[in-house]
Amino acid sequence: MKLRVDLKVDSKKEWINAVLEDFDSFLQDHANCERKASAMAMSFVAKFPDRLEILPELIDTAIEELEHFKSVYEIMRERGIELPKEMGPDPYVNQLIEKCRSGRQERFMDRLLLASLVETRGAERFRLVYENLDQGPLKDFYRNLWASEAKHGESFIRMALNYFEEADVEKRMNELNEFEAQVIESLPICPALH
Repeated sequence: MKLRVDLKVDSKKEWINAVLEDFDSFLQDHANCERKASAMAMSFVAKFPDRLEILPELIDTAIEELEHFKSVYEIMRERGIELPKEMGPDPYVNQLIEKCRSGRQERFMDRLLLASLVETRGAERFRLVYENLDQGPLKDFYRNLWASEAKHGESFIRMALNYFEEADVEKRMNELNEFEAQVIESLPICPALH
């Protein structure tokens, strides 16, 4: 099975335009997303401590996402941007989670595959940010993030393959990928990662 997910739809040009028009708001949302990504990886550790094969990679992912948060926060500080007072709900992620099945094993698979999709969408959008920024440290930062998020997208699929048959993982990923496309197309355009 191919580990890199081919998203069913690309982000719209209007999305990157919204980001570039209000980059400060994008940075605030980006910081929140990195905090949530770190917490999500650690939630797998907390809920599935018996999954020894993937614990080290989950912990490394959580640390890396927290380092991303720290880097975004430093960029925000340099620009005089404060962290948002609250981390509001993420309609994109919430709709994806609603699609998770309820059985313990099925939910475990779905959460891993959704994590892969979220990371893959993040990589796609960080690539767009990178491609549309002027040369400089910020452009370099988003190039590195693009590569990191793509790697995380692949790692969550690899984790799932430790516990589930390849055909089952591929079938479910295709279903979730179709749903992700519907969700991303339905959301309003705004300067947020999702």
